[in-house]
Amino acid sequence: MNCMNCGAELTESAYCPKCGCDVVVQKQAIVLSGLYYNQGLEKACVRDLSGAIDQLKRSLKFNKLNISARNLLGLVYFETGEVVAALSEWVISKNIMPENNRAVEYIEQLQSDPNKLDIINHTIKKYNQALQSCREGNEDVAMIQLKKVLAQNPKLIKGYHLLALLHIHYEQYEKARRVLKKAAKIDKTNTTTLRFLKEIDEVTGTVTSLEPRWGGWGRSQSEKEENLSSYDGTGVIQPATFRETSVVATLLNIGIGLAVGIAIVWFLAMPARVQSVNRTANERVTEYSQQMATQSAELNQAQEQIKESEETVQTANDQIEQAKVQAESYQNLITAFNAIQNEEYTTAANAMTAVNRDVLDTDMQTIYDSILSNVSNILFTKLYEAGVNAFDYANYAEAITSLSQAKTINGEDYSTLNYLAHAYRLSGDTANANATFQEIVDKFPGTKRATDAQAYIDGTSTQSSEAAVTAETGGETGGEEDTSAEDGSQDDGSAQDESQDNTSDEEEEY
Repeated sequence: MNCMNCGAELTESAYCPKCGCDVVVQKQAIVLSGLYYNQGLEKACVRDLSGAIDQLKRSLKFNKLNISARNLLGLVYFETGEVVAALSEWVISKNIMPENNRAVEYIEQLQSDPNKLDIINHTIKKYNQALQSCREGNEDVAMIQLKKVLAQNPKLIKGYHLLALLHIHYEQYEKARRVLKKAAKIDKTNTTTLRFLKEIDEVTGTVTSLEPRWGGWGRSQSEKEENLSSYDGTGVIQPATFRETSVVATLLNIGIGLAVGIAIVWFLAMPARVQSVNRTANERVTEYSQQMATQSAELNQAQEQIKESEETVQTANDQIEQAKVQAESYQNLITAFNAIQNEEYTTAANAMTAVNRDVLDTDMQTIYDSILSNVSNILFTKLYEAGVNAFDYANYAEAITSLSQAKTINGEDYSTLNYLAHAYRLSGDTANANATFQEIVDKFPGTKRATDAQAYIDGTSTQSSEAAVTAETGGETGGEEDTSAEDGSQDDGSAQDESQDNTSDEEEEY
């Protein structure tokens, strides 16, 4: 025993021979540590593991350097299925005393079998998953997982406790009793086990017996009664009388003995054989289930990777397409700018129609707006003429496209609105036709244009398509408006004559 202050070896004196420190309390603590260690060892020998853990922890509180107590505590933890706690105690013991320590052998034996370590890790994960399933309300899944855990680690007392709780939850008290009996075989005095058994006994009204069904290998009760009956009360035990039996009785006894032996073999050996086959089948089913689960997880991971790759490819394609549109827009904008410099406004207008303003940056959008303001009139005339030409050849879809673009540039031009409305009407799109006629009514109120447009909306117009367009546009081209019709300065007769003259001119032109 060494002094905790200076490390010098102590003597029988109450003081350290080197530093003079009072070591009475230290000696008492070491003595108490050894006492609790002995009590823990005694309890561990009779499988009172809970009591042993309690005594060994007390021993380490008095002397944390008690290597024997720490190693024994690790063994007890390992016996109850707490492998992590056992390894923790052994690692601490190894760090305290690296040489001549049994904890080093325990760790090496455990690490020498990687398969066993994998099984232990697997059972710990499965137990945690079962506990999480219980918290989420999936008791059936938790019960299946716990049965697999206990099949691989039959010493895990926590697993027995959780499985017993699940059986109690489903009011399967006899199954819970059997599970707790298995736990009691590992640790006889575990308070959790005894508390659960007490609750089951209160519910069922049956007291659980933890003793073996057969009291021992001694004499049977009939033998004891026979010996008692041979006692005559005078202090003399009378010997049993010998009865001579016949050959028939002997053969009959032999036959009965053979029958009983065959029956015993049948009822004892066959269930064991069936149980072994069932156990092997269950192990294989468990193994196949784990393999299928692993393969399913790998397949899901591969599918997720494929999906991510497809999304990446799609994103790349979208970016390439967007870059292509942006490059084309920049090229057309440069072409339009060069055409403006050379006063080639038609070429600039054609190039501007192919520019997508949304893909340009801020500076280029400013340049686009500047160029567009210069070529808007040219672009409007070009689109208007293309739409009218398509209308003349009854190509109403193309006319709608060109006139809609012209309307975007100048939405106040009556000819554009009138041609667009009739193009919608003649193509069968009554909704857009009425909407465009309504724009004419709203933009030219109190004029003949508004009156004619309202007649088409109401379905009361009787004019032919070509005559109506010609009369309403007044022979205008390129967006010139009939101001005399808008301001209403002329009387109805002159306006009507002018409209009729223009109508006749347009009819000859068509």
